[in-house]
Amino acid sequence: CPAPVLLCGLLAAVVAVGEGGRALPQLSDDIPFRVNWPGTELSLPTTGVLYKEDNYIIMTTVDKEKYKCLLPLIASGNEEEEKDYKGPTPGELLEPLFKQSSCSYRIESYWTYEVCHGKHIRQYHEEKETGQKINIQEYYLGNMIMKNPLSEPGSQELCCGNDLFLSLTQIPTKNIEGQMTPYYSVELGNGTPCSLRQNLPRSSTVMYICHPEAKHEILSVAEVTTCEYEVVILTPLLCNHPKYRFRASPVNDIFCQSLPGSPLKPHNLEQLEKQQEMLKMPFRRVKEEEMPSTKEEKFSSIHKPVAVGSHQLLTVGTTHISKLTDEQLIKEFLSGSYCFHGGVGWWKYEFCYGKYVHQYHEDKESGKTSVVVGTWSKEEHIEWSRKNVARTFYLREDGTQTVRMVSHFYGNGDVCDLTDKPRQVTVKLKCKESDSPHAVTIYMLEPHSCQYILGVESPVICKILDTADEYGLLSVPS
Repeated sequence: CPAPVLLCGLLAAVVAVGEGGRALPQLSDDIPFRVNWPGTELSLPTTGVLYKEDNYIIMTTVDKEKYKCLLPLIASGNEEEEKDYKGPTPGELLEPLFKQSSCSYRIESYWTYEVCHGKHIRQYHEEKETGQKINIQEYYLGNMIMKNPLSEPGSQELCCGNDLFLSLTQIPTKNIEGQMTPYYSVELGNGTPCSLRQNLPRSSTVMYICHPEAKHEILSVAEVTTCEYEVVILTPLLCNHPKYRFRASPVNDIFCQSLPGSPLKPHNLEQLEKQQEMLKMPFRRVKEEEMPSTKEEKFSSIHKPVAVGSHQLLTVGTTHISKLTDEQLIKEFLSGSYCFHGGVGWWKYEFCYGKYVHQYHEDKESGKTSVVVGTWSKEEHIEWSRKNVARTFYLREDGTQTVRMVSHFYGNGDVCDLTDKPRQVTVKLKCKESDSPHAVTIYMLEPHSCQYILGVESPVICKILDTADEYGLLSVPS
């Protein structure tokens, strides 16, 4: 198609034509562009990217349509870094986290990851069989040998990134959801010996990145090579350093005006855009108010993933809900109007108390794919609870008993291809204390085909567990 060829040629020209005739760096996804067709009247933006009248190229389509395209003068994006910053180094900014001896956790389907900042990284799984003690399978992915991980910045093997070295070189970056993000690394070694590598100790690199609303959550854990790991931590502490802040990548406009004898926009491009619109129409999403009051109503969502700048991060195992007061939040949660979201990887999970459990995947191209894992029926749950344990109790030190966890049954989900039976899920609501009063951790297990266990843990649940009746049903505290 000739029109896309024209657009690609424009973007390639941006690389070749720069301020003062200099060649710019190789084109990358870090610098987004947008071709704008303003017609006969063109008023250039007065802020942001700069334009000069003589910084243009003439582009010609295969249909001999000609356009004068004004190119932006791409800035290096390092203006803020070039300021004379004299504040604390990134290592000094992270020092309170290491001194507090705090730990962050990430729960996945089988493993739990524990990052005790400045101490160690542990990967473990707990199993408890009836009448037996808890069996723990664990590996240390790295240990910090030095007592104070920030006291000897020159020791690279077992400690922190060298602040002086970083100040003289480019800050390392990592692609987080399509955005190159600066990070500060801490190296940990001397982990559990790895049998796949001649019993060499496991090691990890912890990457701390700025997130102003974070509570030192673990964003991801990846085994980059055998027994060598990469852990990404979201922390607000680094945000005080200008070189580590998130910056939204601006979209740079290329303004193309038609020359005499050519249409305002290439004919083939207009045809392509019309075809794309026609293709989208059969897959138009039904508006919420148009949905019938059946299973489809369960697809609505009020969850917004944690956002950094104008970019959304992955929905991590632990999300945060805020702004609502505790009392209002509890009422909305118990009414099913406030839903919890979580999960990692391809599938995410949505849990609406007393309504349903969904497993879903969102894609920019095809939209949202959703599977109904289970739907709520009070009668079915009560029948289930008569055969299973609906409440689990915990004995306090003073001898009093309190509810530690309740289990609810959600059946009648979408039919499973493997069993030809409806999916079903047991939701385990558990109290989990946290520094953040509104943190939510969600994970899902599948012990049998299409029979699931959904774990939902939050300080919010701590406030209502003791209201559970004999069937584990919860109510607003009096």
